[in-house]
Amino acid sequence: FTPFLLTSRVPGATVTQFMEIVPLGKSTPDFSRKPMPMKVQEGKKAMFKVMVLGNPSPAVVWTRLKCPVLDPEVYKTRYDPRGKEHILEMLKVQVDQADTYKCIVTNDYGEAVVTVTLNVVAAAGAPLDFRKMLKKTKKQLPPQKEGEIDPKLLELLLSAPKKDYERICFEFGVTDFRWLLKRLNQLKKEREDEQAKVVENLENVKQIEVKPNGRAEFELDMKLSDPNSKIELFKDGELVPYGMDETSKPRLEVTGTKYLFSINDPQQDDAGFYQVDVGEANMLSTDFKVPDVDFNSKLQNTKATENQDAVFQCVLTAPMNYITWSTQDASLRHGDKYDVTVSEDKLTHTLRVKGCAVADAGVYFAIAGIMRSSASLTVEAPFKLDPPEFKSRDLQASPSFTVPLKQRTAPRGYECHMSCAVSGDPRPHVTWYRNNVSLNTNTNYHVTCVRGVCTLLILKVGPKDSGEYKVVVDNPLGTAECSMMLNVRGKAKNFKYQH
Repeated sequence: FTPFLLTSRVPGATVTQFMEIVPLGKSTPDFSRKPMPMKVQEGKKAMFKVMVLGNPSPAVVWTRLKCPVLDPEVYKTRYDPRGKEHILEMLKVQVDQADTYKCIVTNDYGEAVVTVTLNVVAAAGAPLDFRKMLKKTKKQLPPQKEGEIDPKLLELLLSAPKKDYERICFEFGVTDFRWLLKRLNQLKKEREDEQAKVVENLENVKQIEVKPNGRAEFELDMKLSDPNSKIELFKDGELVPYGMDETSKPRLEVTGTKYLFSINDPQQDDAGFYQVDVGEANMLSTDFKVPDVDFNSKLQNTKATENQDAVFQCVLTAPMNYITWSTQDASLRHGDKYDVTVSEDKLTHTLRVKGCAVADAGVYFAIAGIMRSSASLTVEAPFKLDPPEFKSRDLQASPSFTVPLKQRTAPRGYECHMSCAVSGDPRPHVTWYRNNVSLNTNTNYHVTCVRGVCTLLILKVGPKDSGEYKVVVDNPLGTAECSMMLNVRGKAKNFKYQH
């Protein structure tokens, strides 16, 4: 199911509904009053207030475009029950807090978003010019001298895991990097000493890579010593602004200690040498190259029997030393599970999935530069039974229940299975209902139908799951249904079984 937009009660806000049908009595979040833009003098107090709607009551989060809203000493959030207002308060506003702020409210059924601006007048009285704040400044790498190592290579190696050293060096024309290791270890010690001044911990640094979703991403985990530390992004030595909005390019997304930078819909002019700094210390360096290449022959869907190998292959329009192979969730590396090879002319690239299991089925991606190709892998059991010979078009029948639903009483907090068996030719379509509301697209219930046995699973039963459950089966020859009552043990009011 694809989320869709609703009309908000207040102009300028957006409301997104996550599911097709919202249960009776529940509602998506919205605003009954949005925050008003503010213009305050430096050192004074600024405050945004919103009133929200939704059942269940939505969670309220504040963010801003240029950096996270993290420091509790600078940004104070609270709820005023008398005015029913959610408040973001900034006591002594500084000029660098001028920004576009966003209020995001969410519950199980949707999300509502509204933005508001804060303008700050400098102490001398002159309005702050946002464009001056974004003025680009230079971060110069030392020039490469004849016979010396390219400084970009050293910067990349300082941020890369050891398993990537050979690939990075090869891209810079260095085929033997062992002589570099002593110099690199010395530089790493110096870099770690610089980083220790501004971060308590730094790990999981990942180089830039185009993902199956089409975004180019690079990330790192770090715990800042000072939550107010400035995080700067450079491209080819130029300071570039980034946002935290979904439409920003580049964008920073912060989740706990994870900092994920992304470039939406990357193009040729997005190529460059990117660096992330905290204060004066470099945390990450990564080189985004966008080669002029496309697919001459794309991936093709393939099938494999369990324990056999599956092969994906593509041909490029220009030679590349390597491409990115990926599933929807993770990049794939050469090793025990996967063979990644490239032809001598660097045009034909091959991925071999070794010893296929059912879990290996899914969509696989080949990513060359910013171009992507995808295909699916189907994994079949070694033996497949043929359908019974007596099953034919001449034996059509309307749907019926060979085993109906039975009344159930389930203890609160435990799993609950309901099942029935159906027959019919053509095979009937099956729909589950609770209190006449369809459950087939409700992710809180797991619905399966295998060889005529239809099952509904509730992982953790609660009082809200009590009620009438009904199965409706239909095909072109007719319709049949059966129902039952589920009682959750411990609920004050018990339901009586109804035929």
